[in-house]
Formats: sequence, structure tokens, C-alpha cells
Amino acid sequence: MAKCDYCGSTIIFGGKRDANGRFCNQKCQGRGGLLAFSRQIPEGTVTEQVWKFHQGPCPKCNGSGPVDVHVNHKVWSAIALTQCSSTPQISCRSCGVKSQLGGTAFSLFLGWWGFPWGLLLTPIQIGRNLIAMASPPEPSKPSPQLEKAVRMTIASRAVQQQQAARQQSAQTVPAKA
Repeated sequence: MAKCDYCGSTIIFGGKRDANGRFCNQKCQGRGGLLAFSRQIPEGTVTEQVWKFHQGPCPKCNGSGPVDVHVNHKVWSAIALTQCSSTPQISCRSCGVKSQLGGTAFSLFLGWWGFPWGLLLTPIQIGRNLIAMASPPEPSKPSPQLEKAVRMTIASRAVQQQQAARQQSAQTVPAKA
């Protein structure tokens, strides 16, 4: 099955394709340019920033690291409607487990109410959370998911700086002599 080049979601039907890759929806396709830009960042710069982030404080609780990507899986259902989501979160292990426990509780209470998908997907999402809690990212080295997130952050900041510089130069009016 195809995966979205931006968010990693599985593409079952449709999707969007362009020069930057294959995407699950218009929103991810819009960020495809940023993805292409992020691939041009020198490896040394990315590695340095990834290790700083990995060994730094948790962005959620400001506690000690290591910091990595923890994914929280949820599902809710109502009669014929079912919605699944997997939300990556950059945090310490403790915050990641709290988020996964919250996703498990959310799914336990709100996931079963749709037929047939709620009944089928709820145990899957709960199982994904339990597996993620039992097998966390290796604390001694950053995960590839953290590297991708840091790479995208660096690219996003660079694009914002370029846009700010363009706006500032456009606002600067040359003085008349």
C-alpha cells in the first residue's frame, strides 16, 4: 500500500501525486514543497540539531530527556461514522505514555459505538497504543521519525526567514536623492 510522503498515512483510495511525491490529501500535498526543501538541508546540520533535540528538555513538561516521537492512536464512532487518528508527539517517554494512555481511554469509551468499523478498529487502535507503550523508541539514539520532524522544522524556519526577508525588502522604499 502507498504511504503519504508527508505524514506517513496509508493511502487506500485516491491520494494526490505531484513532482514532490505522493500525498494522502490536499493539505499534505501543499506541504510537499517544504518536504522537498527539507531534503536539501545538509546532513551535518540535521544530525547536530536532532541530537540537541533528543538530549534536550521535553517540550511538553520541560523534564529531562531523551526526547523522541511518540504516537497516540485514537478512534471514535457514532452509529455509521468512525474516525481514526494517529497523532505524533515530540516529548519525553513519560509524556508520550500519558498521551497513549489517554488515547487508549478515549478509544475505550468512544470507539465502540459505530457498526461495523467502530467494533473492528477500536481493538486495533488500542493494541497499537499498548504496543507503543511496551516498545518505546530506543533512548540511546534518536529515531528516524524525530530526524524527519527536526528536518521539517529546520526547513519551515528557513522558509519563514526567507519570506520575512522578502517582505522586509519589499517594504523598504529607496530614498530619493
